[in-house]
Amino acid sequence: MRAVGYASFLLIGWSGLLVPSLIRSLEEALGQSDAGIGIFYFVYALSYATGSIAGGAASERLGRRAVLAAMAAVHGVGLVALGIAPGWSLFLVAALPAGLGAGALDGGMNGLFLDAFRSGRGRALNTLHFYFGIGALAAPLAIGLLVDAGLSWRPIIAATGLVALPLALGIGAIEMPPGRQPGMPPGPAGDEAPGRSRARPGLSLPLVMLAAAIAAYVASEVGVSNWLVRFLASAPLVVATTSLSLFWAGLAIGRLISARIADRFDHVRFAAAAAAVATGALVAAVLVPWLPLSIALFAIVGVASGPIFPMIIAIGGERYPDRSAAISGLLVSTAVVGGIVYPPLMGFMSVAFGLTVAMLGAALLGGACLGALLVVSALTRTEPARGGARRPNGG
Repeated sequence: MRAVGYASFLLIGWSGLLVPSLIRSLEEALGQSDAGIGIFYFVYALSYATGSIAGGAASERLGRRAVLAAMAAVHGVGLVALGIAPGWSLFLVAALPAGLGAGALDGGMNGLFLDAFRSGRGRALNTLHFYFGIGALAAPLAIGLLVDAGLSWRPIIAATGLVALPLALGIGAIEMPPGRQPGMPPGPAGDEAPGRSRARPGLSLPLVMLAAAIAAYVASEVGVSNWLVRFLASAPLVVATTSLSLFWAGLAIGRLISARIADRFDHVRFAAAAAAVATGALVAAVLVPWLPLSIALFAIVGVASGPIFPMIIAIGGERYPDRSAAISGLLVSTAVVGGIVYPPLMGFMSVAFGLTVAMLGAALLGGACLGALLVVSALTRTEPARGGARRPNGG
């Protein structure tokens, strides 16, 4: 079970960096500006959010195995369609299944790990997201070398889609904790989950602040990731894609370190400290005039950013341990709201004001994430410790 979770996150980490890494080639081949790529990011992110929240709801009705296997196949088909799309309009259409499948895998695998590893969730979630970081750091590095060697962008995207299809078979073949809730329509045999609570998670203030924090964080992280290669337009392509790989290498390292130490600390405060470092480093990376130092600072942004997303998911799982599929889907879909709104907007900001202003906006969103986490910390200060972290108040 661990293996398919890690493989799924490797895949969506890699596939999520395909367009950002190929942005220069795509704009030239498809006749698009930064604004056009921003529209693609919007379509993909909207589909991703739909998949993450619908995947969690579908798992509670149909069972995890069936939903996750089907969505892995949908993601693969969407990527193949992106690779063979003859023009811009069909390229945008293909973003729909590609994003839908990736979002369902993201939300679904987070819920699976929350259910499977109820003790030490911080370690489990950071380890899972470490593999996302590995896929994301490998993609720009490999793609930069392949494109520099003369390979077209089309086979790179299509080949990634073909890899998703055997993964779908693997997901469907293994046993995993059920995601289905009692009282839902029957799912596959053996997918019942007796004893689960049917109470809906209430939107208490700490949960709303967690949702705000994760949305602001993703807006900032995805904004940097999607536009870093364009921000470094003065550098050769291999240097720019290597810089993006270093950013994601930092994310992977941050998650690997956090997987070992996060459960020793209050989860909310740990995530807030990481957000503070990431925000400060991002401002410096954007404004520093020396390219090597800027690249190094972007890597530091990655290290600090690494634990933020999985820690927020873990905090949500601690709040509603009996609704992990729904809570993970809710938080992942809320997170993608940030990806829907701001990274696409950065394309239009680039045309109007320049990418420096857009990147500083991403730093401002990192500050908003920090502020929301500080509110959660203040609200939970009087709660008794539970499972290595404080439980949000209410509910």
